[in-house]
Amino acid sequence: MSTGSVSASSGSPISVTGLASGLDTKAIVSALLEAERIPITRLTSQQEKIADQVTVMQRIKSSLLQLTFAASEFKLPSLFEGTQSVTSSEPGRVAAAVTSGAGVGGYEVEVTQLANSAQRTFTFASPEAEDTITVGGREYTLKAGGTAKELATKLNADGKGTVYAAVVNGETLVLSNRTTGAGGLEAITVSDTEEALTEQEGTAKEGKDAEYKIDGVAGTSTTNVLTAAIPGISLTLSSLTSAGPVTIAVQAPATNPKPIEAQLQSFVKLYNATVEEIQKELTTRPPKNPGNAEELATGTLFGDRDLLGLLNQMRQTMYEPIAGLAAEMASPTDVGVSTGAAGSGGPGAVSGLLVLNPEKLAAGVQANPEAAKLMLRQWSTNINKVINTLAEPGAILESRINGDNTQVREMRVRITTMNEMLALRQRALEQTYARLEGVISKNSATGNWLTEQSNRLNANSKG
Repeated sequence: MSTGSVSASSGSPISVTGLASGLDTKAIVSALLEAERIPITRLTSQQEKIADQVTVMQRIKSSLLQLTFAASEFKLPSLFEGTQSVTSSEPGRVAAAVTSGAGVGGYEVEVTQLANSAQRTFTFASPEAEDTITVGGREYTLKAGGTAKELATKLNADGKGTVYAAVVNGETLVLSNRTTGAGGLEAITVSDTEEALTEQEGTAKEGKDAEYKIDGVAGTSTTNVLTAAIPGISLTLSSLTSAGPVTIAVQAPATNPKPIEAQLQSFVKLYNATVEEIQKELTTRPPKNPGNAEELATGTLFGDRDLLGLLNQMRQTMYEPIAGLAAEMASPTDVGVSTGAAGSGGPGAVSGLLVLNPEKLAAGVQANPEAAKLMLRQWSTNINKVINTLAEPGAILESRINGDNTQVREMRVRITTMNEMLALRQRALEQTYARLEGVISKNSATGNWLTEQSNRLNANSKG
Protein backbone atom coordinates (compact mmCIF):
# COMPACT_ATOMS: atom_id res chain seq x y z
CA MET A 1 0.00 0.00 0.00
CA SER A 2 1.23 3.60 -0.65
CA THR A 3 3.10 5.38 2.15
CA GLY A 4 1.62 8.82 1.43
CA SER A 5 0.74 10.67 4.64
CA VAL A 6 -0.68 14.06 5.70
CA SER A 7 -0.14 15.71 9.07
CA ALA A 8 -1.60 18.85 10.64
CA SER A 9 -1.65 20.36 14.09
CA SER A 10 -4.03 22.97 15.40
CA GLY A 11 -2.90 26.55 14.63
CA SER A 12 0.07 25.46 12.46
CA PRO A 13 0.42 25.15 8.69
CA ILE A 14 -0.52 21.78 7.15
CA SER A 15 2.49 19.83 5.84
CA VAL A 16 2.34 17.13 3.20
CA THR A 17 5.00 14.39 3.16
CA GLY A 18 5.43 11.12 1.21
CA LEU A 19 3.25 12.54 -1.56
CA ALA A 20 1.01 9.88 -3.05
CA SER A 21 0.69 11.83 -6.28
CA GLY A 22 4.41 12.02 -6.86
CA LEU A 23 4.06 15.81 -7.24
CA ASP A 24 6.13 18.40 -5.26
CA THR A 25 3.06 19.97 -3.67
CA LYS A 26 5.11 22.35 -1.51
CA ALA A 27 6.84 23.78 -4.60
CA ILE A 28 3.48 24.13 -6.38
CA VAL A 29 2.00 26.08 -3.44
CA SER A 30 5.14 28.23 -3.20
CA ALA A 31 4.99 29.06 -6.91
CA LEU A 32 1.31 29.98 -6.74
CA LEU A 33 1.93 32.22 -3.72
CA GLU A 34 4.96 33.85 -5.32
CA ALA A 35 2.83 34.91 -8.26
CA GLU A 36 0.18 36.31 -5.94
CA ARG A 37 2.89 38.10 -3.89
CA ILE A 38 4.03 40.23 -6.84
CA PRO A 39 1.45 43.03 -6.22
CA ILE A 40 2.56 43.17 -2.56
CA THR A 41 6.21 43.42 -3.56
CA ARG A 42 5.46 46.20 -6.01
CA LEU A 43 3.37 48.10 -3.48
CA THR A 44 6.10 47.70 -0.83
CA SER A 45 8.73 49.08 -3.22
CA GLN A 46 6.48 52.01 -4.04
CA GLN A 47 5.89 52.67 -0.35
CA GLU A 48 9.64 52.60 0.40
CA LYS A 49 10.35 54.95 -2.50
CA ILE A 50 7.78 57.48 -1.27
CA ALA A 51 9.12 57.18 2.30
CA ASP A 52 12.65 57.84 1.01
CA GLN A 53 11.36 60.86 -0.89
CA VAL A 54 9.81 62.19 2.33
CA THR A 55 13.17 61.84 4.09
CA VAL A 56 14.94 63.82 1.36
CA MET A 57 12.28 66.56 1.32
CA GLN A 58 12.42 66.90 5.10
CA ARG A 59 16.19 67.31 4.92
CA ILE A 60 15.90 69.94 2.18
CA LYS A 61 13.17 71.75 4.10
CA SER A 62 15.39 71.89 7.18
CA SER A 63 18.29 73.32 5.14
CA LEU A 64 16.03 75.95 3.57
CA LEU A 65 14.67 77.04 6.95
CA GLN A 66 18.23 77.41 8.29
CA LEU A 67 18.96 79.58 5.26
CA THR A 68 16.03 81.87 6.12
CA PHE A 69 17.37 82.22 9.67
CA ALA A 70 20.77 83.23 8.27
CA ALA A 71 19.16 85.78 5.93
CA SER A 72 17.10 87.22 8.81
CA GLU A 73 20.34 88.12 10.64
CA PHE A 74 20.77 91.05 8.24
CA LYS A 75 17.83 92.76 9.94
CA LEU A 76 19.65 93.00 13.28
CA PRO A 77 20.34 96.66 14.18
CA SER A 78 23.63 95.74 15.86
CA LEU A 79 25.06 94.54 12.53
CA PHE A 80 25.06 98.10 11.14
CA GLU A 81 25.72 100.15 14.28
CA GLY A 82 28.29 102.87 13.84
CA THR A 83 31.41 102.24 15.94
CA GLN A 84 34.47 104.32 16.67
CA SER A 85 38.05 103.23 16.33
CA VAL A 86 41.10 104.62 18.09
CA THR A 87 44.78 104.22 17.31
CA SER A 88 47.99 104.96 19.18
CA SER A 89 51.22 106.03 17.51
CA GLU A 90 53.11 103.96 20.10
CA PRO A 91 50.83 101.29 21.55
CA GLY A 92 53.82 99.74 23.37
CA ARG A 93 54.01 102.89 25.52
CA VAL A 94 50.38 104.05 25.60
CA ALA A 95 47.67 101.69 24.37
CA ALA A 96 44.15 103.00 23.66
CA ALA A 97 40.69 101.43 23.42
CA VAL A 98 37.20 102.84 22.90
CA THR A 99 34.84 102.36 25.88
CA SER A 100 31.96 104.58 24.70
CA GLY A 101 31.34 107.52 22.43
CA ALA A 102 34.44 109.71 22.29
CA GLY A 103 35.29 113.08 20.85
CA VAL A 104 36.76 112.82 17.37
CA GLY A 105 40.31 114.05 16.89
CA GLY A 106 43.92 113.63 18.01
CA TYR A 107 45.30 113.79 21.56
CA GLU A 108 48.91 114.16 22.69
CA VAL A 109 49.78 112.05 25.74
CA GLU A 110 52.95 112.49 27.80
CA VAL A 111 53.86 110.07 30.62
CA THR A 112 56.41 111.31 33.16
CA GLN A 113 55.80 108.72 35.88
CA LEU A 114 54.15 105.30 36.05
CA ALA A 115 52.01 104.23 38.99
CA ASN A 116 53.53 101.56 41.21
CA SER A 117 52.82 99.94 44.55
CA ALA A 118 54.45 100.29 47.95
CA GLN A 119 57.11 97.67 48.76
CA ARG A 120 58.89 96.28 51.81
CA THR A 121 61.79 93.82 51.59
CA PHE A 122 62.55 91.10 54.15
CA THR A 123 65.32 88.58 54.73
CA PHE A 124 63.82 85.12 55.19
CA ALA A 125 65.05 82.49 57.65
CA SER A 126 63.41 79.07 57.73
CA PRO A 127 61.66 78.67 61.13
CA GLU A 128 62.76 75.85 63.47
CA ALA A 129 59.19 75.48 64.75
CA GLU A 130 55.79 76.12 63.26
CA ASP A 131 55.44 79.85 62.70
CA THR A 132 52.33 82.05 62.52
CA ILE A 133 53.02 85.05 60.32
CA THR A 134 50.63 88.01 60.18
CA VAL A 135 50.74 90.17 57.05
CA GLY A 136 48.32 93.06 56.65
CA GLY A 137 46.11 91.64 59.39
CA ARG A 138 45.90 88.18 57.74
CA GLU A 139 47.46 85.15 59.46
CA TYR A 140 49.46 82.50 57.61
CA THR A 141 50.93 79.31 59.12
CA LEU A 142 54.36 78.15 58.01
CA LYS A 143 55.56 74.73 59.11
CA ALA A 144 58.96 74.13 60.72
CA GLY A 145 61.62 74.17 58.01
CA GLY A 146 59.27 75.95 55.58
CA THR A 147 60.69 77.91 52.67
CA ALA A 148 60.26 81.44 51.41
CA LYS A 149 58.62 80.05 48.28
CA GLU A 150 56.01 78.21 50.39
CA LEU A 151 55.21 81.42 52.27
CA ALA A 152 54.98 83.43 49.02
CA THR A 153 52.59 80.85 47.57
CA LYS A 154 50.27 81.19 50.60
CA LEU A 155 50.31 84.99 50.40
CA ASN A 156 49.61 85.11 46.65
CA ALA A 157 46.83 82.50 46.83
CA ASP A 158 44.88 84.40 49.51
CA GLY A 159 41.97 86.08 47.75
CA LYS A 160 41.49 88.46 50.68
CA GLY A 161 45.16 89.27 51.14
CA THR A 162 46.56 92.78 50.84
CA VAL A 163 49.99 92.01 49.39
CA TYR A 164 51.75 90.05 46.65
CA ALA A 165 55.01 88.28 47.42
CA ALA A 166 58.08 87.66 45.28
CA VAL A 167 61.09 85.54 46.26
CA VAL A 168 64.56 86.80 45.27
CA ASN A 169 67.56 84.41 45.47
CA GLY A 170 65.61 82.12 47.80
CA GLU A 171 66.38 84.23 50.91
CA THR A 172 64.73 87.57 50.18
CA LEU A 173 60.97 88.16 50.21
CA VAL A 174 59.60 91.33 48.56
CA LEU A 175 56.07 92.26 49.63
CA SER A 176 54.14 94.65 47.37
CA ASN A 177 50.82 96.33 48.05
CA ARG A 178 48.14 94.83 45.82
CA THR A 179 47.02 98.31 44.79
CA THR A 180 49.17 100.92 43.12
CA GLY A 181 49.23 104.60 44.02
CA ALA A 182 50.88 107.04 46.40
CA GLY A 183 51.62 105.80 49.93
CA GLY A 184 50.49 102.30 50.81
CA LEU A 185 53.29 101.25 53.18
CA GLU A 186 50.86 101.20 56.07
CA ALA A 187 49.05 98.25 54.44
CA ILE A 188 52.22 96.11 54.59
CA THR A 189 52.45 95.26 58.29
CA VAL A 190 54.31 92.11 59.31
CA SER A 191 54.69 90.14 62.55
CA ASP A 192 55.58 86.51 63.21
CA THR A 193 56.23 84.35 66.29
CA GLU A 194 59.47 82.74 65.11
CA GLU A 195 60.95 85.84 63.44
CA ALA A 196 61.26 84.19 60.06
CA LEU A 197 61.05 87.64 58.41
CA THR A 198 63.49 90.44 59.15
CA GLU A 199 63.00 93.72 57.27
CA GLN A 200 65.99 95.05 55.40
CA GLU A 201 66.63 98.63 56.52
CA GLY A 202 66.34 101.40 53.98
CA THR A 203 64.57 99.27 51.36
CA ALA A 204 60.98 100.36 51.97
CA LYS A 205 59.40 102.19 49.01
CA GLU A 206 56.26 104.28 49.02
CA GLY A 207 53.81 103.75 46.18
CA LYS A 208 53.53 106.36 43.43
CA ASP A 209 50.74 107.79 41.31
CA ALA A 210 51.02 107.90 37.55
CA GLU A 211 51.78 111.40 36.27
CA TYR A 212 50.86 112.42 32.76
CA LYS A 213 49.78 115.27 30.51
CA ILE A 214 47.10 115.22 27.84
CA ASP A 215 47.37 118.10 25.41
CA GLY A 216 49.52 119.86 28.01
CA VAL A 217 47.05 119.44 30.88
CA ALA A 218 48.65 117.60 33.83
CA GLY A 219 46.92 114.77 35.65
CA THR A 220 47.58 111.93 38.07
CA SER A 221 46.17 108.44 38.55
CA THR A 222 46.54 105.76 41.20
CA THR A 223 46.72 103.16 38.41
CA ASN A 224 48.30 102.93 34.98
CA VAL A 225 44.90 102.49 33.35
CA LEU A 226 43.24 105.84 32.70
CA THR A 227 39.49 105.63 32.15
CA ALA A 228 38.53 109.30 32.41
CA ALA A 229 41.51 111.22 31.07
CA ILE A 230 39.94 111.20 27.59
CA PRO A 231 36.14 110.68 27.82
CA GLY A 232 35.12 107.42 26.11
CA ILE A 233 38.73 106.20 25.79
CA SER A 234 40.73 103.87 28.03
CA LEU A 235 44.50 104.45 28.09
CA THR A 236 46.98 101.89 29.38
CA LEU A 237 50.34 103.41 30.35
CA SER A 238 53.28 101.04 29.92
CA SER A 239 56.33 103.28 29.55
CA LEU A 240 57.55 106.86 29.94
CA THR A 241 57.36 109.03 26.84
CA SER A 242 60.82 110.57 27.15
CA ALA A 243 61.21 110.63 23.35
CA GLY A 244 58.10 112.75 22.90
CA PRO A 245 54.33 112.54 23.33
CA VAL A 246 52.26 109.64 21.99
CA THR A 247 49.45 110.55 19.59
CA ILE A 248 46.01 109.06 20.21
CA ALA A 249 43.70 109.39 17.17
CA VAL A 250 39.94 108.91 17.61
CA GLN A 251 37.99 108.30 14.40
CA ALA A 252 34.43 109.34 13.63
CA PRO A 253 31.71 106.68 14.16
CA ALA A 254 31.41 104.42 11.11
CA THR A 255 29.81 101.10 10.17
CA ASN A 256 32.32 98.32 10.59
CA PRO A 257 32.23 96.05 7.53
CA LYS A 258 33.80 93.10 9.39
CA PRO A 259 30.64 91.87 11.19
CA ILE A 260 28.70 92.23 7.92
CA GLU A 261 31.42 90.29 6.10
CA ALA A 262 31.29 87.50 8.70
CA GLN A 263 27.51 87.26 8.38
CA LEU A 264 27.63 87.26 4.58
CA GLN A 265 30.32 84.56 4.58
CA SER A 266 28.14 82.46 6.87
CA PHE A 267 25.14 82.96 4.58
CA VAL A 268 27.16 82.18 1.43
CA LYS A 269 28.47 78.95 2.96
CA LEU A 270 24.97 77.81 3.95
CA TYR A 271 23.46 78.96 0.63
CA ASN A 272 26.04 76.98 -1.36
CA ALA A 273 25.57 73.85 0.74
CA THR A 274 21.78 74.07 0.28
CA VAL A 275 22.01 74.65 -3.47
CA GLU A 276 24.44 71.75 -3.89
CA GLU A 277 22.13 69.48 -1.91
CA ILE A 278 19.11 70.40 -4.05
CA GLN A 279 21.06 70.17 -7.31
CA LYS A 280 22.28 66.70 -6.40
CA GLU A 281 18.69 65.52 -5.96
CA LEU A 282 17.51 67.26 -9.13
CA THR A 283 20.22 65.77 -11.34
CA THR A 284 20.44 62.22 -9.93
CA ARG A 285 18.51 59.86 -12.19
CA PRO A 286 16.77 56.88 -10.61
CA PRO A 287 18.15 53.50 -11.78
CA LYS A 288 15.92 51.68 -14.27
CA ASN A 289 15.96 48.44 -12.34
CA PRO A 290 16.83 49.14 -8.70
CA GLY A 291 18.28 46.03 -7.09
CA ASN A 292 18.46 47.12 -3.45
CA ALA A 293 17.13 49.64 -0.93
CA GLU A 294 19.92 52.14 -1.66
CA GLU A 295 19.21 52.15 -5.39
CA LEU A 296 15.48 52.39 -4.69
CA ALA A 297 16.10 55.57 -2.66
CA THR A 298 18.17 57.13 -5.46
CA GLY A 299 16.75 59.85 -7.68
CA THR A 300 13.38 60.23 -5.96
CA LEU A 301 13.36 63.99 -6.72
CA PHE A 302 14.98 63.89 -10.15
CA GLY A 303 13.85 66.95 -12.15
CA ASP A 304 11.40 68.00 -9.40
CA ARG A 305 9.61 71.11 -10.71
CA ASP A 306 9.02 72.73 -7.31
CA LEU A 307 12.69 72.55 -6.32
CA LEU A 308 13.90 73.55 -9.77
CA GLY A 309 11.63 76.60 -9.69
CA LEU A 310 12.88 77.49 -6.20
CA LEU A 311 16.54 77.42 -7.28
CA ASN A 312 15.80 79.67 -10.24
CA GLN A 313 13.98 82.19 -8.03
CA MET A 314 16.72 82.13 -5.38
CA ARG A 315 19.39 82.86 -7.97
CA GLN A 316 17.28 85.62 -9.49
CA THR A 317 16.78 87.22 -6.08
CA MET A 318 20.55 87.28 -5.51
CA TYR A 319 21.13 89.47 -8.59
CA GLU A 320 17.88 91.18 -9.49
CA PRO A 321 17.97 94.90 -8.54
CA ILE A 322 15.50 95.78 -5.81
CA ALA A 323 12.88 98.27 -6.92
CA GLY A 324 13.11 101.71 -5.37
CA LEU A 325 16.81 101.51 -4.42
CA ALA A 326 19.68 103.51 -5.88
CA ALA A 327 21.23 101.78 -8.88
CA GLU A 328 24.67 101.64 -7.27
CA MET A 329 23.37 99.75 -4.22
CA ALA A 330 20.36 97.69 -5.38
CA SER A 331 21.40 94.04 -4.97
CA PRO A 332 23.97 91.86 -3.14
CA THR A 333 26.22 92.03 -6.21
CA ASP A 334 26.90 95.67 -5.25
CA VAL A 335 28.59 94.51 -2.04
CA GLY A 336 30.68 91.78 -3.66
CA VAL A 337 28.35 88.75 -3.72
CA SER A 338 28.61 86.91 -7.05
CA THR A 339 29.33 83.59 -8.76
CA GLY A 340 32.90 84.68 -9.47
CA ALA A 341 34.53 86.08 -12.57
CA ALA A 342 33.29 84.77 -15.92
CA GLY A 343 35.36 81.82 -17.12
CA SER A 344 37.22 81.65 -13.81
CA GLY A 345 36.29 78.03 -13.25
CA GLY A 346 35.42 78.95 -9.68
CA PRO A 347 32.79 77.19 -7.59
CA GLY A 348 29.93 79.19 -9.07
CA ALA A 349 30.92 78.99 -12.72
CA VAL A 350 28.39 76.27 -13.52
CA SER A 351 26.24 75.61 -10.51
CA GLY A 352 25.40 79.15 -9.42
CA LEU A 353 27.29 78.91 -6.12
CA LEU A 354 28.22 82.20 -4.46
CA VAL A 355 31.50 83.86 -3.59
CA LEU A 356 32.12 87.05 -1.60
CA ASN A 357 34.63 89.78 -2.43
CA PRO A 358 35.50 91.33 0.98
CA GLU A 359 37.23 94.34 -0.59
CA LYS A 360 34.16 95.27 -2.63
CA LEU A 361 31.97 94.77 0.45
CA ALA A 362 34.15 97.06 2.59
CA ALA A 363 34.24 99.72 -0.13
CA GLY A 364 30.46 99.63 -0.59
CA VAL A 365 29.71 99.78 3.14
CA GLN A 366 32.19 102.58 3.79
CA ALA A 367 31.00 104.61 0.81
CA ASN A 368 27.31 104.47 1.74
CA PRO A 369 26.56 102.47 4.90
CA GLU A 370 22.88 103.45 5.04
CA ALA A 371 22.26 102.36 1.45
CA ALA A 372 24.05 99.05 2.10
CA LYS A 373 21.97 98.49 5.23
CA LEU A 374 18.70 99.24 3.41
CA MET A 375 19.61 96.97 0.50
CA LEU A 376 20.67 93.98 2.64
CA ARG A 377 17.58 94.24 4.83
CA GLN A 378 15.21 94.40 1.84
CA TRP A 379 17.09 91.61 0.07
CA SER A 380 16.84 89.37 3.15
CA THR A 381 13.08 89.96 3.21
CA ASN A 382 12.78 89.14 -0.50
CA ILE A 383 14.80 85.93 -0.44
CA ASN A 384 12.96 84.70 2.63
CA LYS A 385 9.67 85.24 0.84
CA VAL A 386 10.93 83.12 -2.05
CA ILE A 387 12.13 80.32 0.21
CA ASN A 388 9.05 80.39 2.43
CA THR A 389 6.72 79.78 -0.50
CA LEU A 390 8.17 76.28 -0.44
CA ALA A 391 9.61 75.70 3.04
CA GLU A 392 7.61 77.53 5.71
CA PRO A 393 4.99 75.63 7.80
CA GLY A 394 1.93 74.92 5.69
CA ALA A 395 3.72 75.65 2.41
CA ILE A 396 4.31 73.38 -0.60
CA LEU A 397 7.00 71.12 0.87
CA GLU A 398 5.07 70.48 4.06
CA SER A 399 1.91 69.75 2.07
CA ARG A 400 3.81 67.30 -0.10
CA ILE A 401 5.44 65.68 2.91
CA ASN A 402 2.08 65.33 4.68
CA GLY A 403 0.47 63.93 1.53
CA ASP A 404 3.27 61.43 1.03
CA ASN A 405 3.15 60.38 4.69
CA THR A 406 -0.60 59.79 4.36
CA GLN A 407 0.02 57.72 1.25
CA VAL A 408 2.71 55.69 3.04
CA ARG A 409 0.34 54.97 5.93
CA GLU A 410 -2.44 53.91 3.55
CA MET A 411 -0.04 51.66 1.65
CA ARG A 412 1.14 50.12 4.91
CA VAL A 413 -2.45 49.22 5.78
CA ARG A 414 -3.02 47.76 2.29
CA ILE A 415 0.19 45.74 2.50
CA THR A 416 -0.80 44.36 5.91
CA THR A 417 -4.24 43.39 4.60
CA MET A 418 -2.79 41.78 1.48
CA ASN A 419 -0.28 39.80 3.55
CA GLU A 420 -3.07 38.57 5.81
CA MET A 421 -5.12 37.51 2.78
CA LEU A 422 -2.06 35.81 1.29
CA ALA A 423 -1.54 33.89 4.52
CA LEU A 424 -5.16 32.67 4.34
CA ARG A 425 -4.64 31.78 0.70
CA GLN A 426 -1.53 29.77 1.61
CA ARG A 427 -3.41 27.81 4.26
CA ALA A 428 -6.30 27.15 1.88
CA LEU A 429 -3.93 25.83 -0.81
CA GLU A 430 -2.10 23.64 1.66
CA GLN A 431 -5.40 22.21 2.91
CA THR A 432 -6.64 21.61 -0.66
CA TYR A 433 -3.50 19.76 -1.68
CA ALA A 434 -3.48 17.84 1.61
CA ARG A 435 -7.04 16.60 0.91
CA LEU A 436 -6.04 15.76 -2.67
CA GLU A 437 -3.14 13.70 -1.43
CA GLY A 438 -5.44 11.93 1.00
CA VAL A 439 -7.90 11.03 -1.79
CA ILE A 440 -5.09 9.87 -4.09
CA SER A 441 -3.58 7.82 -1.30
CA LYS A 442 -6.95 6.20 -0.47
CA ASN A 443 -7.74 5.46 -4.13
CA SER A 444 -4.31 3.97 -4.60
CA ALA A 445 -4.76 1.69 -1.59
CA THR A 446 -8.19 0.56 -2.83
CA GLY A 447 -6.80 -0.16 -6.28
CA ASN A 448 -3.94 -2.15 -4.82
CA TRP A 449 -6.38 -4.19 -2.70
CA LEU A 450 -8.63 -4.96 -5.67
CA THR A 451 -5.65 -6.00 -7.72
CA GLU A 452 -4.54 -8.29 -4.91
CA GLN A 453 -8.01 -9.84 -4.64
CA SER A 454 -8.20 -10.38 -8.41
CA ASN A 455 -4.83 -12.12 -8.39
CA ARG A 456 -5.97 -14.42 -5.61
CA LEU A 457 -9.18 -15.38 -7.51
CA ASN A 458 -7.23 -16.13 -10.62
CA ALA A 459 -4.81 -18.28 -8.67
CA ASN A 460 -7.68 -20.24 -7.01
CA SER A 461 -9.47 -20.88 -10.30
CA LYS A 462 -6.30 -22.31 -11.85
CA GLY A 463 -5.80 -24.55 -8.91
